[in-house]
Amino acid sequence: MLGYAILLFFFVIIGTLIVYFSMGKSAESDVQRVKDRLLGKTKAEKSKENAGETPSLIKTDEPNPSIAQRILNNLQLAERVQSLLEQAGLRWNASKLMQLSMLSALGGFFFAWSMLPAPFDKFAWATGLIGFAGPFIYVMRKGKARMKKFEEQFPDSLEFVARSMRAGHAFSVSLEMIHREFSEPLAGEFRRTFDEQNLGLPLENALQNLAKRVPLLEVHFFVSSVLLQKRTGGNLSELLDKLAILIRERFKLRGRIKAISAHGRITASTLSIIPLGVAFLMFYTNRDYIEFFVKDEVGNQMAGVAIFFQVVGYLIMKKIVTIEI
Repeated sequence: MLGYAILLFFFVIIGTLIVYFSMGKSAESDVQRVKDRLLGKTKAEKSKENAGETPSLIKTDEPNPSIAQRILNNLQLAERVQSLLEQAGLRWNASKLMQLSMLSALGGFFFAWSMLPAPFDKFAWATGLIGFAGPFIYVMRKGKARMKKFEEQFPDSLEFVARSMRAGHAFSVSLEMIHREFSEPLAGEFRRTFDEQNLGLPLENALQNLAKRVPLLEVHFFVSSVLLQKRTGGNLSELLDKLAILIRERFKLRGRIKAISAHGRITASTLSIIPLGVAFLMFYTNRDYIEFFVKDEVGNQMAGVAIFFQVVGYLIMKKIVTIEI
């Protein structure tokens, strides 16, 4: 029984990883299509770029990859996990994050298996799944907070680059000056871009690396504008000023939408928490009623259907109140 539970548990983990990162790749492809359209790239040019490798100054391949690294490589998830770590500003590698998740999953699974009472120990896999997702949730939340801070600083940096270019500085020198005038995380990202370009990487590739490390739509607009100006010419400082104004207007619109949809988001959270609260109270007031959903086969089916529709309902409500601009 324990062996089958562990096997099922790891299948659920691997399936969750594949679904999540495949969704991330599809989102990246949408941004890439917008970027290609802005730059006017043809299919022949795109296929030529995909045929070659992206220039890199630092090789991150391990000579003797660990088991966790091999798993990520076989599932083709190593690059995606590494991008999450870079967005969070953590100096980890993908294998370390995977190892932490595995240890957390095993610890949560065996702790729940040994501590939960008899009818409820069969749900120890759920505790293990939560433990496995814990490090990934930490990295994603940290990355989201870092990207939000970057986004708040970004319009000011664009205006700074525009003023610097009007004063006679080159574009690459303006990028290096951002490191001294702004704080992290924006300063570190632009400093890295300047170092890559200063060490011999073409400016186009350095900016594309910036767009990969900071997957914000505003950054993709910035990179596309600079590369388009490099091809066609024009006043780049004026273009950056207008882009900064556009980004600030998007911030205002996003704030208004967030205020309008606040009631719907609170309602969705409340309706999703109420069943968990009722189940928790019933566990202490009428435990036999809760054990019916654990011991009885019909109760298991009813609980599974209820959880499924609860999750579907939450996703539908979240989709309704989520408005992309």
